[in-house]
Amino acid sequence: MIQGQLASGTTAPSPEIECWLPEGKPSGVGVVIFPGGGYGMLAAHEGEGYARFLRDAGVAAFVVKYRLGPAGHRHPAMLEDALSAVAAVRSRAVEFGIDPGKIGVMGSSAGGHLAAHALCGWSGYASEVSLRPDFGILCYPVILSDGPYAHKGSMQNLVGEQASAELLEGLSCERLVTAQTPPCFLWHTCQDAAVPLENSLAFAAALRQHRIPFQLHVYSKGRHGLGLGAPFDWGTECLRWIGETVNSGLGAAK
Repeated sequence: MIQGQLASGTTAPSPEIECWLPEGKPSGVGVVIFPGGGYGMLAAHEGEGYARFLRDAGVAAFVVKYRLGPAGHRHPAMLEDALSAVAAVRSRAVEFGIDPGKIGVMGSSAGGHLAAHALCGWSGYASEVSLRPDFGILCYPVILSDGPYAHKGSMQNLVGEQASAELLEGLSCERLVTAQTPPCFLWHTCQDAAVPLENSLAFAAALRQHRIPFQLHVYSKGRHGLGLGAPFDWGTECLRWIGETVNSGLGAAK
């Protein structure tokens, strides 16, 4: 367990980060994981579950215990925690056996919103080390903050029930994509009734508009929140993408 490193100028407590380091020859890749849970709780299968999978593939994994709405926290606390975690891992990359230029973020559902926000919102903070993730992995992510396809519960936990339209607009991650947004891997199912597919489609469209490399996998069947329990092997596809995009040696580490 390590403590997150806050971006300079912030005063909030740093988040706890649980480390899952591969044995033997590591790939040199690190992934900072934000579990889903609607910004109201942290789902273990989207945290520790992913970490075990990545560790066994030779990827160092770091599960972040970020602040949540029911405890009275509101935006930007969650984003600060996410970027603090990226900074902490990058500042100790040599110790963890990873390349400081091969550190990505991963999130599911509301954790996917947080990961996407970190991918797009890092430039608004200062730090002694770069806060920019090198890639992103978004699993059935919450992206849209308003409209018919938004996940209302996540937004209420993130900003409260009386948030202004302007604040909500600034938290819709497809609107935050720029030419500096890192490459992304996304997956979603057509049957997701909690966080509709339109969320991933909107983010992918924004990435395409800004010519950011991405890979989007859309599966016909499957409920929301599947994690690695899906009836299709998105995990292998994700590892292949990391190997092709981030580290050509990853396939040998599986």
